[in-house]
Formats: sequence, C-alpha cells, structure tokens
Amino acid sequence: MDNSPTALFDSYEQDFRQIIDSIRSKLDGEGKDERGEQRRAALRRVEMELDEADEMISQMEIEIQGIPQSMKPQYQNRLKTTKGDLVRYKKLSKDLHSQLSRAELLSSGRVGTPTSDEPYGPTSDRTRLLAGTNTLEDGSRRLQDSQRIALETEDQGAQILMNLRAQREQIENSRDTLRTADTAIDRASGTLKKMIRRMYQQRVVTAAIIVVLVLLIAIIMWEKLFR
Repeated sequence: MDNSPTALFDSYEQDFRQIIDSIRSKLDGEGKDERGEQRRAALRRVEMELDEADEMISQMEIEIQGIPQSMKPQYQNRLKTTKGDLVRYKKLSKDLHSQLSRAELLSSGRVGTPTSDEPYGPTSDRTRLLAGTNTLEDGSRRLQDSQRIALETEDQGAQILMNLRAQREQIENSRDTLRTADTAIDRASGTLKKMIRRMYQQRVVTAAIIVVLVLLIAIIMWEKLFR
C-alpha cells in the first residue's frame, strides 16, 4: 500500500479523469447523436457522473491539506485544472439539456395548423406543447437540483476541512502541553537533586559538629581526671 502523502490525491484524480472520460464520450456521442428518450437518458447519466466528479474534487480538496508545502503548488494547479474541466462539462451538459428541450418544444409546435376556433391548434398539439413545456421545466428543475447538490457537497467539504483544522490545532496544543510538562518535570528533577545534595552536606556538617563536641568533652574530662 502506498503511504505517500499524495497517494490518495492521485487516486481521486485518477477516478475523476475516468469519470470525465465517460462524460465526454456520452456528451460527444450519445448526448448529440441519439434522439428522444435515449438522448434524455444519456443526459441523466451525465448528471449523475457530474455529481460523482464533484465529489472527487471535494475529496481532493481535503487531501491537498496534508500535502507538504514544497509539493503543494504543483497539486494546487492540478486541482485547479480538474475544477475547470468540471465547470466546462457542466456547462456543456446544461446546453445540451436546453437544446433537447427546445427541439422537443419546436417539434411539438410544428404538428397541426391553428384555426380561428382553435388558435393553439388541435387538442393533441396543445397536449404536445404542454408536454414540451413540462419537459423544459423538468430540465430546469434537474439543473437546479444539480446546482443545489453541488453547493451542499461544497459546504460539507468545507465543514470537513474546518473539523480537520480544529483537530490539528488540538493535536498541536496537546504537543505544546506535553513539552511544557516535560520542562516542568526536568525542573522538578533538578530541584530534587539539589535538595538531596544539600541534605547530604548538612549531614556531613552535623556529623563533624558531633565529632568536635565529643572530642571537646573527652578533653575536658581527661583534664579533670588527670590533673
């Protein structure tokens, strides 16, 4: 297992590139060449993959925080490139949605000729017109949902980053506390050694005083007894 600080970033970037390749093939192939329900289904799959690509970018934003400063500028440029690719394909998907909705709306409007009694054409034509309008509204609603999901994902990523920063600060504070405790222990150990040294010195002085006193007493008694 690769334990390098850039391993996860590289893995998420590779997943992102695979998703983008799949999106490109659908937008350049299925999204343009197919018609009707098949084209709509292809665009729905593109929307799902765009959400997955957005999630990959969020994970890359998290992983880049742990990359060493000497390597970070290079990976920031790569992250910027992936964001640009995602924005470009989101715009292309939105344009194809709009084209599909307009095409369905226009195709439904060409059928039937309006009369004075039915200014909007036969009943079937009005139904197709309403269906086209509903399709356009559905496409707009899907785009709004995609934007909302993207914003929610971005907020979640930002919250995760804030939590990681808070945890890192806690770890750094714990390290500072340990350093302070080590310093205090060293000082206390030095103080204890000094106290023990003084205690031995005092014992030596006390013993010397006692010896001197005993000698003086012995001398005094000897003088009294033999003089």
